[in-house]
Amino acid sequence: MSFVFVVDQDRKPLNPVHPGRARFLLRAGHAAVLRRYPFTIILKEPKPDEASSPLRVKLDPGSKTTGVAVVSDATGQVVWAAELTHRGDQVKAKLDDRRAQRRGRRQRHTRYRQPRFDNRTRPTGWLPPSLRSRIDNLLTWVARLRKWCPIGAISMELVRFDTHLMQNAEISGVEYQQGELQGYEVREYLLEKWQRACAYCGVQGVPLEVEHIVPRARHGSDRVSNLTLACEPCNRAKGTQTAAEFGFPEIQTQAKQPLRDAAAVNTTRWALYARLQATGLPVETGTGGRTKWNRTQRDLPKTHWLDAACVGASTPETLFVQQLVPLAIQAMGRHSRQMCRTNAYGFPDKAPKATSTVGGFRTGDIVRAVVPASSTKAGVYVGRIAIRATGSSNLKTAHGTIQHIHVRYCQPLHQGDGYTYQKGRSA
Repeated sequence: MSFVFVVDQDRKPLNPVHPGRARFLLRAGHAAVLRRYPFTIILKEPKPDEASSPLRVKLDPGSKTTGVAVVSDATGQVVWAAELTHRGDQVKAKLDDRRAQRRGRRQRHTRYRQPRFDNRTRPTGWLPPSLRSRIDNLLTWVARLRKWCPIGAISMELVRFDTHLMQNAEISGVEYQQGELQGYEVREYLLEKWQRACAYCGVQGVPLEVEHIVPRARHGSDRVSNLTLACEPCNRAKGTQTAAEFGFPEIQTQAKQPLRDAAAVNTTRWALYARLQATGLPVETGTGGRTKWNRTQRDLPKTHWLDAACVGASTPETLFVQQLVPLAIQAMGRHSRQMCRTNAYGFPDKAPKATSTVGGFRTGDIVRAVVPASSTKAGVYVGRIAIRATGSSNLKTAHGTIQHIHVRYCQPLHQGDGYTYQKGRSA
């Protein structure tokens, strides 16, 4: 299990403790639960002065999922890990729906506001909302981790792969100029580009070989635009033919297409780096090729949180990840910003947003409901609440949705913070 975060009476972070130690402190009455996700306890008694060992938070930014790990550089212990799922695609979809509704109203000459294009100015460093949400999620969690554990440094994967090194390697050959690590850069790019499958037969889960679209025997270059992935049977069957002669003329076109997800990460990388530097902590950077090289040398499986633990040159020689279960975090947003809900044609057809807080609860809070035996819903339920103005609410549990649970039966466990939580997959 992940270590438990500990804060003192002044809410200053202390060294995380083993879950067994945390259980002892709670049972003995020396501590109380401060937060449920991630699990944090607060000491009730003054703690003797003890120097906290600074930890390092490591980030593996992704377009859809980002790996986060808190690692001790001194011992190599992975203290805490999580996989954060972003909602950038949802943000873009909602913006597209709003744009379509506005354009539809303008075409029909119905109620609409005038388009504002000529009078808009974008500040320096402006990013689309879908990309900005990814940065905000990471900054939120870095700030939270600094509140609950002693963070002394940050490591982040600045680029998925170093395209500049790969292009320069063309001068003297990949193996000669960059060696083993350069090979990892090229292979990581190709795995991302071809979705870890054979470009010809589409098979996955088998060893893949780097293959030249135009063979070197036909004067094909070593540039990444001329490389793809193929399984051994396809590579042998292709021989010295080009991809077009082998019956796959679309391979060359696909090889030149940009990576959409990689472009999203590359667009936000420097903005994220600048915001992390503004925290005042030393920020270490690394490439995806270096991350994969570190993970392979330590014989660790491929997961987002283990990739995060292997980011950068500061990675300890031995990483202790046994029995550690990451926290799966999904960004859900807070409350809807839509002030006027409309139908498919863009006309208002629903009532404005109802009361946000009822009985001290808001939609998204995690509660424990103890319903007495006199009710038809008798039982104990733990889940996320969806509040109504009448006080009757729905409770989304792991086994389904329980309807019509009154707030008077509910006890707060975790205040809604725009994220959902569940146990991830261990190593």
